[in-house]
Amino acid sequence: MTFFSNLKPKFWDHVDINADSHKYPFNFRRIWKLKALIAIGAALAPLMIMAFIDYYISREAMLSEIMLRTSRLTSNTRHTISAFLAERKAVLDFVSHNNTFDYLVAEGHLKNVLISLQKSFGGFIDLGIVDSQGVQLAYTGPYNLTGRDYSQANWFKQVNVKGIYLSDVFFGYHAVPHMVIAVKRKLPGNDFYVLRATLDAACFNDFFSELKVAGEGDAFIINRKGILQTNSREHGVVQGKINLAIPKFSRHSEVDIITSPDNASIIRGYAYIPETPFILMIIKHQSELLALWNRSRMQIIVFIVLSTITVLLLVFGGITFLVNHIYLADQRRLTAMHQAEYTYKMSLIGRLSAGVAHEINNPLAIISEKAGLIKDLFIFKKEYASNPKLMALIDSVLSSVARCAGITTRLLSFARSSNTCLGTIDLADIIAEVIGFMSKEAEYRSIDINVEIDPKVPSIQSDPGRLHEILLNLISNAFTAMDDGGSLYISVSVLNQKTDQKKVIIKVSDTGHGIPKEDLKRVFEPFFSTKIGQGGTGLGLSITYGLVQELDGEITVESDAGQGATFEVILPITPAKIAIEASATDTCIESIA
Repeated sequence: MTFFSNLKPKFWDHVDINADSHKYPFNFRRIWKLKALIAIGAALAPLMIMAFIDYYISREAMLSEIMLRTSRLTSNTRHTISAFLAERKAVLDFVSHNNTFDYLVAEGHLKNVLISLQKSFGGFIDLGIVDSQGVQLAYTGPYNLTGRDYSQANWFKQVNVKGIYLSDVFFGYHAVPHMVIAVKRKLPGNDFYVLRATLDAACFNDFFSELKVAGEGDAFIINRKGILQTNSREHGVVQGKINLAIPKFSRHSEVDIITSPDNASIIRGYAYIPETPFILMIIKHQSELLALWNRSRMQIIVFIVLSTITVLLLVFGGITFLVNHIYLADQRRLTAMHQAEYTYKMSLIGRLSAGVAHEINNPLAIISEKAGLIKDLFIFKKEYASNPKLMALIDSVLSSVARCAGITTRLLSFARSSNTCLGTIDLADIIAEVIGFMSKEAEYRSIDINVEIDPKVPSIQSDPGRLHEILLNLISNAFTAMDDGGSLYISVSVLNQKTDQKKVIIKVSDTGHGIPKEDLKRVFEPFFSTKIGQGGTGLGLSITYGLVQELDGEITVESDAGQGATFEVILPITPAKIAIEASATDTCIESIA
């Protein structure tokens, strides 16, 4: 028997075998399922709803907070970069407005300006003055670029049209990443010159290296073609191309969630920096940002699982306990009804037996008297007395009458024993009377009955009526379990015990079909029967068990499928329990020996 089968409620496999006489009004399995379903729904529904709300609301709240922080970081970084570039443009504009053209192109003056800018702002590599023809008239810096012609350069054409120019980050002749800022300054006579400055892109990299991005994130700048303008932690170095889609243009800072090439969710913040070719990118990994929430989610899941298990255990345990009590109460109700019916039936049978016995005894007495008179007359007349055949016929009539008298005597004894009565009982006589009732069936079915009674067995104090019923039930049960040609063995002996109270043991063994091991514990339960559909009510052994308990005795059974069964009834010689009841209720005491 498995652990789970032990947990199965008693009512789970119940089958009402007496539905015809006492229809079972309850479907306990259905009641259990319905109550469990209602209780589980009432207990778990609020828990699941709250868990669901907490799960999604907390996730959305955390994700919203992450998006807000990313948007704020993107916006702040955008303003910082814009301010940085605007500052450089304003410096160049200030230099061009506060210094004359002649002063700037004069030897040594431009160098002083560059030194001053490097000390004050940093990031400036060189300065150059380009005239309206595209020729660099003056230059100061690490390279010899004086006289260089930029008339066909794209940046020169753009600054001529727009008045200002900001380039992408590129390597060029410098072999280091840098960018160019150029401003146009008008001169008298519709002439102009351009103040051109080269900025070191390292200032951008230094800025982004110090920028802390949560979730193992990344911050960098790209141009409109997706080319890196600063080094990136995940996408490579300057002039490399990122493997993410270029975001659509927006005048404001934006945050969205995209999927990376490796199918990871990425929170992307981006901003187009005004009047520049640059796009600021802030990349955060959603899984890393939600790690804390994931831990909270696992705690929520563990809480839900433990709560659910606790609720299920409490619900199943409580519902099973309640329905079991209902089931047992209904079992007691049905048992009481069947026992009342059984007692009434036995009482009717007793009264009917007594009436039949008395009705039969009267004509039997007449037949016996007349047959005796005829025999006496035949004896006095020598012609009849010498006829052995005639005398044998008379003796046959008398023996048949005596046999019928014995049967009626047993019927009367059975009728008297249906009433509660405590007396001194010879077990041999009780067994003989019960076998007398069953002898004809045993003869028809060729069942061999063997009785062995130890001579040391004394008479006992007990109720003969209950003993009749106990033995009759056990023998009838044995007959039902056996096929024709079986054997029944009844033995009575004194039970050896260390205690002072002596007991006798009655064994009833048969060679029938036996009882499976798994059913041995249930044979004395009300309505349990191994002969469902074959006339079994499941009450015989239950009533027998109750009668034995009333006699202050014990009953056990040993059996196995196909090996027959042995019932042992242990009775005290002088039961204290019944003696007390007898003295309290003045039950009769008569000798039945």
